[in-house]
Order: sequence, then C-alpha cells, then structure tokens
Amino acid sequence: MNRYAHRLVQLGILLFLIGLLTGFAVPLLQNPRVALSSHLEAVLNGIFLVILGVIWPRLQLRQALQTTTFGLAIYGTFANWLATLLAAIWGAGATSMPIAAGTYQGTSPQEILIAVLLFSLSAAMVVVCGLVLWGLRSGIDPEVVPSSPRDRAVSS
Repeated sequence: MNRYAHRLVQLGILLFLIGLLTGFAVPLLQNPRVALSSHLEAVLNGIFLVILGVIWPRLQLRQALQTTTFGLAIYGTFANWLATLLAAIWGAGATSMPIAAGTYQGTSPQEILIAVLLFSLSAAMVVVCGLVLWGLRSGIDPEVVPSSPRDRAVSS
C-alpha cells in the first residue's frame, strides 16, 4: 500500500472519529439541525476516505494528479465537516444552506466563510470524483500487470 493510500485510511478513521465525537455535541450547539449535518458529514466523509484509500492502488494517475486528488479529497472532506460545524456553533448558514440552517443567520463574515468553504469543497469533491473515475478507467488490476516492459507493451 503506498503512502497516499495508507494516509487516506488513517485520515478517514480520524474523520470518522471526529464525526462520532461531533454527535455528542449536537444538542449543545446553537443549531442542532446543522450540528447533526456536521456529525453525518464527518462520519460519511470518513468512510469515503477509507474507501478511497482502499481503492487507491488501483488508480492509474500520474504523480501530480495523485497529489492533487489526495489534497483535494482531504480538503473537501474536512472542510465539509468544518463548515457545518461552524454554522452549528455560530447559529449561521441560512445564506448557503437554507434548508438545513433554516432561519439561523450569522454575521456577514461568518456567512461568507461558510459559503466559501461549502462552494470550494463542492468543487474539490467533484474534481476528486472525476479524477478517481478517470484513474479507474482501465480494467487492469495493478497486481496482475505484466512485470517486463515487453509484456507491458503487448498488454496495452
């Protein structure tokens, strides 16, 4: 397992744990409905990172794209938890997530920060999913790829 795969699994378990702990805080936060969203985002995104770590060795991406995919996945998953947690703590988020936040309106800087996090993480995760899907384009299992350069040329 390469270092990105191992790190994704580690960070996925960490985010899952953070989600569980966030669940304990739900009734204590200013907007419990958004706090519940924060809890669920962390748990589900933690699972996503673990799954991404497990399938990572199957991705056929150049090093630069692996680094980009890894970074965007970490940013997107943790920013999702953070944006919803901040909204729950501040009693904010009506501008960016009116269904979840309801009438809870924060200060202008709070609403801007939440919006920037939500929109940027959304873009990041779309790119991650696109790159992962592209990285899985070949049906060849890396464990059974021919080892010699001549065999690789024949199998292409």
